[in-house]
Order: sequence, then structure tokens, then C-alpha cells
Amino acid sequence: MNPPLILLTGATGFIASHTWLALQAAGYRVLGIDNFSNSSPEVLTRLKTLGGMTPDFIRADVCDAAAIDTVFAREPIAAVVHFAAFKAVGESAAKPLAYYANNLSGLFTVCQAMERHHCQALVFSSSATVYGKPEQLPIREDAALSATNPYGATKLMSETVLRDLQAADPSWAIATLRYFNPVGAHESGLIGEDPRGTPNNVMPFISQVAIGKRARLSIFGNDYDTADGTGVRDYIHVSDLAEGHVAALRYLLAGKGSIVANLGTGQGSSVLELVRAFEQASGRSVPFEIAPRRPGDIDACYADPARAHELLGWRATRDLQTMCADSWRWQNLNPNGLAG
Repeated sequence: MNPPLILLTGATGFIASHTWLALQAAGYRVLGIDNFSNSSPEVLTRLKTLGGMTPDFIRADVCDAAAIDTVFAREPIAAVVHFAAFKAVGESAAKPLAYYANNLSGLFTVCQAMERHHCQALVFSSSATVYGKPEQLPIREDAALSATNPYGATKLMSETVLRDLQAADPSWAIATLRYFNPVGAHESGLIGEDPRGTPNNVMPFISQVAIGKRARLSIFGNDYDTADGTGVRDYIHVSDLAEGHVAALRYLLAGKGSIVANLGTGQGSSVLELVRAFEQASGRSVPFEIAPRRPGDIDACYADPARAHELLGWRATRDLQTMCADSWRWQNLNPNGLAG
């Protein structure tokens, strides 16, 4: 009997590509789809090297209902892991219509195709941005929800849609995973975060400063209510995050129902701590300057990951030093990202 087939949307992106390998390692078959709007076909070559088999992949846009129907018609799909979405907070403020159209339409199209093809197990890629400005730390899943930018609002709306869907038809099994701050890279250095243009996230920016592509890092604000004045976040290794998706998928396919869970370490690190850890891992200095605060940025944000451990048997195991060492290996081996 064939192992279950899992549909992975946004499959060549940063987190999804690592999840692809984690799913394969756990014995699942994976069918990936992506339109390469924010990723490279080169990822498939790297996945073949790392996974030892040619990836089963279809180029398709999740907003294209006919294309998604064709994917589902090919053979029965046991579950969907839905990553495909635009994800830059700053860009979402500048292009709100594009974010609402893509992120919500993609979810609707995928869920409608799932319904037509009797596939009702979904792992949804959400975000800690749904907690807005947290009222208390660490953040538990029952904390108040709000959004401070259009990207966060698309995740919050998506969660509402999925909650209503599950309430209307309890045969749906949905795992809503709220990520904190994914960083790091595969330990091989073959796949990692490959931002186009100026990085939106701090780790790839630090990496590019360390390798000499950028002159210095801008740290936005040093007067936050934290130990060193810089913002504190819950950085989680992308491979731990990928394994969290496998744990959530197992939970759904075992018939245990729906779940909302934080995927984080439970530990906050400041931007300055991250810079120092990266300097130690890389042996390079990371010059920085203090810039004005960005609107909407908060002092600190880190998870209470107890529910994921209790219900999914998952916890993050890789520390900040490993995150930095793996990010540096990826940057060093791929100075221009997947372009060479």
C-alpha cells in the first residue's frame, strides 16, 4: 500500500522546502505546487540531492481553481499543508490589495478543491502576528487576537474562515500553526532563506552583512522595554518548524481532531543577542547602526509552546548558536542565494 500523499502548496519556499524533506523523512509522499513568485526552481534540484529522489512537482498558482482541480484529480490526496502566501509585513502595508487578494483567494481555492475531492485534513501556516501587541508573555494560544498590519490581518481572517469551516462541518480536521520567527537553514547548507532584493527578515540581513554584501545592519530602535533596549523575538530553527508540521499532520491523520498551536522555542532573544551569536558562529563582525523604531514594532514577543509539546509531542531542539551556524553555512555556500 502506498504511503499517504501530502499536497504541499508554496512548496519551493523557505519553510515549505524544509517541510518537504521532513515529510519525506517521516515516510510520506509529497506532491509540491508553487508558481515561483517568491522562490526558485533551483530548490527542486537541491531537494532531489537531499531527498534522493526527483521531487513530484507541478507548477501552479493556488488562486487558479482549474489548475488546483487538476492537481486533486490526479490521485487521492490525504492532506494538504498550505504555505502559499505573500508574507512580508512591510510590503503588505504598501500593497494591501495584493495581500488580501492572494492570501485569502489562495486559501478559498484550495479549500473548495479539497471539499470537491473529499480531502478534509489541512495544516495551515499561520503566524504569531495574529496576537498583535501581546498583553502578556509568554503568549498562549488563548491570548487575545488582533492584527497590526495587512499581512497579519490576512492570517487572522484565514483563521476565522477555517474555524467557521470546521464548525459547519466537523469532519474537517485543521491544524492552525502559529509560527514565531523562523531562521536558520538546512544543516547541509543546500537550502535556506533566499530573499529577493533587500531582506525583510533580520537573519538574512545579518548574513549578508557578515559576507560583505551589505555595509551594516540597521537595528530599528534601542529604547524598547527589554534588557538591552532592542526588540526581543522567539527565533525558531526552520528544521524544528518543519518537524512541527509533520507532528501536526500525524495528529490530524490519526483522527484526533483540530488543533491550534504555537510553534516557537519559548525563549526570547534580542536583536543584539542575535548579532553577537552570529558573529561567534561566523567569525565575522556584523557592523550595525541604530535606526528609528518602525511603526507597529513591539517590545517583545515569544511563545508558550506547551500545547504543541503536550498534544503533538513536539518541541524545538535547536538553539540560537545552531540557528546562526546553519544560516552562516547557507550564506557562505550560496553567497548569491540560489542564483549561485
